[in-house]
Amino acid sequence: MEKVIVEVSYTGKNYSAHIPILPGCVTTGSSLVEIRKHIEEIVPFHIEGIREDKDQYPAVFDGNYEYIYKLSTEALLNEFSSIFTKSTLSRVTGINERQLWHYASGVRHPRQIQRKRIVNGLHKLGKELLSVDMIE
Repeated sequence: MEKVIVEVSYTGKNYSAHIPILPGCVTTGSSLVEIRKHIEEIVPFHIEGIREDKDQYPAVFDGNYEYIYKLSTEALLNEFSSIFTKSTLSRVTGINERQLWHYASGVRHPRQIQRKRIVNGLHKLGKELLSVDMIE
């Protein structure tokens, strides 16, 4: 199954998303869940319009594909702020909590190494959560 990248940004109150290989295919939403729903709805509509106009589009859309959502730092931190606190994220990433607030608000933008630390911290946290089970 081929992968189609969807880039998601945070715009202050909403999220915006676009598919780089499909120019003009954009959407907004109040959450990542809404963005996913909109993408599922608009891509077939967008492709249909391209076909009707007899224009070219990426062949990936003729077969089986899945969406891979790549979030900006602001989008990631804001989307999951109801699940984990900046304090928790600070502990798992080693990045100062105040700095994380700057990243979430877009006041500052993290360097590549800081973005990697955030992702690695979240993956580490996810692995720890997946390793937990309950006694029956």
